[in-house]
Amino acid sequence: MHQIKPEKAERISVFDIFKIGVGPSSSHTLGPWRAALRCIYDFQKKQPLSQIARIQVLLYGSLAKTGVGHGTDFAILAGLLGEDPVICDTERLPIKIEQIKKSKKLYLGQKYHLSFDYQYDMKFLMNKNLPYHPNGMTFRISLKNNSIIENTYYSVGGGFVVKENETETSLDEISFPYPIETALDLAYWCKKNKQRVSEVVWENEKKLRSPSKIKVELLNIWTVMKNCIYQGCHTKGFLPGGLQVKRRAFVMNQKLLPPNATYQNCDEWFDIMRHQKLSFVELLRKISCFAMAVNEQNAAFQRVVTAPTNGAAGVIPAVLAYDVLFNAKNEDSERIVQFLLTAGEIGSLFKKGATISAAAGGCQAEIGVSSAMAAGALTECLGGSPEQVQIAAEIAMEHHLGMTCDPIAGLVQIPCIERNSMGAIKAITAAQIALDRDANHAKVPLDSVIKTMWETAQDMHSKYKETSDGGLAVNVSVNIPEC
Repeated sequence: MHQIKPEKAERISVFDIFKIGVGPSSSHTLGPWRAALRCIYDFQKKQPLSQIARIQVLLYGSLAKTGVGHGTDFAILAGLLGEDPVICDTERLPIKIEQIKKSKKLYLGQKYHLSFDYQYDMKFLMNKNLPYHPNGMTFRISLKNNSIIENTYYSVGGGFVVKENETETSLDEISFPYPIETALDLAYWCKKNKQRVSEVVWENEKKLRSPSKIKVELLNIWTVMKNCIYQGCHTKGFLPGGLQVKRRAFVMNQKLLPPNATYQNCDEWFDIMRHQKLSFVELLRKISCFAMAVNEQNAAFQRVVTAPTNGAAGVIPAVLAYDVLFNAKNEDSERIVQFLLTAGEIGSLFKKGATISAAAGGCQAEIGVSSAMAAGALTECLGGSPEQVQIAAEIAMEHHLGMTCDPIAGLVQIPCIERNSMGAIKAITAAQIALDRDANHAKVPLDSVIKTMWETAQDMHSKYKETSDGGLAVNVSVNIPEC
């Protein structure tokens, strides 16, 4: 009989996997942003901000090498300003950040004006690494009494932040009724309780939130995803960063709409999409369009949902939109909740057993995990058993193993945007294969794939882990003008 070890199981909520934030990267943007917010919050608990004479930010490893392209400096300054990534005005924020650079003044925590020289106080230490994780950063705070405080944080993927010498999760004190560390644990609870994956996850989530709040917050996650698809499909132009990457979702959407289509908002546009008769090719194009729309928004520093990361933020919205539009035939709130609960649990399994950080595991940790999450969730929504859910997740990840993270010029654009559409299509394919599979004949357990992914990550050369030191990043010539 399978033995559960509740004292070992890491407690991760579905809302830790799905976080609302700002692009382009969960580990290089959202994580550092949250670290800066936390640094200021922790300081204020002990003494007023007015005691600070100076702040220097030291960025190490992957954060240093691709920090500018990923907006790490932008995010940290936003955090030091006290801006909330969930609700901040994404259109005005760049103006505020530029003002800091020009004026050399920082309105710390929206409470205290502090001198800040970007050229001197934001340090990119390209050739230095901290031991715990490639995404390390230190806030060096000099006080007016001449003492110095140094706080070091690690952005470990998916917007998760760990302070040096602290545990990774904030939920360790929570006792879930169904502790889950592995896919085998998940299968055990599903079988014992005769429940679907989403039902087991629902019971655990009720330890953290009321049932009504779980539903409201998950539907809000979907609303942000859906609006991101819509905005991405209706915004044209070029992405920032100097690569001159032209947005494609706008043109793709225009080609896919019926002649003379008229609508005023996202819901009306979705209705038009839902009632179209689509060929196989047109369906593939729509799914690709949805995924790329999200990641074009992500690359443009707009609001997205980590799923489980920003770089892979387009896969789950695209697959969920596919299910809502072309399988459910209506926007069934219970089905959406079911999808997100299942996807979130699969994502947590990968985080516990491997990584969801491209800086630690390459792109298999981002697109691969998101594809596995979407595949498993879609399988459950299409009536698959808990065993078939795991088969789908396993199939999707199996065919992303070894995928490198090699963003050209350190920007989350090439090949990242297209990879989201590929991850979405693979997820749907994996779900269909799993639904036709007798679980008794499955040869590869999900836990084995998770273990393999982690071993692959450890063997992978660092130049293929979000450093832009290898792969396409060095084999494709680009000329980016000086800013």
